[in-house]
Amino acid sequence: MIRNIIFDIGNVLTDFRWREFLQDKGFDEAMVERIAKASVQTPIWNEIDRGVWSLEELMQAFIAKDPEIAEELRRAYDNVTGMVTKRDYAIPWMKELKAKGYRIYYLSNFSEKAFVDCADALDFMPYTDGGILSYQEKVIKPDLEIYRRLLTRYSLKEDESVFLDDTVANIEAARALGIHGICFQTKDQAEEELRGLGVC
Repeated sequence: MIRNIIFDIGNVLTDFRWREFLQDKGFDEAMVERIAKASVQTPIWNEIDRGVWSLEELMQAFIAKDPEIAEELRRAYDNVTGMVTKRDYAIPWMKELKAKGYRIYYLSNFSEKAFVDCADALDFMPYTDGGILSYQEKVIKPDLEIYRRLLTRYSLKEDESVFLDDTVANIEAARALGIHGICFQTKDQAEEELRGLGVC
């Protein structure tokens, strides 16, 4: 029986809209692509969520990928307000699930910068029973350790828990530990799969 529902945040409970964010800052499509290839589309981006490197170390790593756009990279990421935005269904969905007796948690690769600058998108957090953000733990999905920490911290049983994430590798990691997994595409699709696990 499922008792615990664990949510990823980006592209599940919120929109991670990096492309639109860069467009909003006035960069044309060509520059958006260059900035992305030096930052969000590189493995370096994971280090933002891991929370080990300083912001300047991360910026220097981005700049090393494309030194000609150093100024643009700094302007892009000096403030990331608007990169993560709320989805209107998040709080009502949580209220509905909690009213039915389920416990709600979050497990997300998330940076301290985004946590501060995009705080308004995380207004669902008070409706949860707890969770883990990667930057606070210095470990990121799909490392099994971050899942184990969530299970241990909140005394969750694997077979009583289901994890919703938009990334296949993160779902596979959860399943490797015995947690039920749903690869999130839309709320309707996720709810249908939850019903298949007996979540009504």
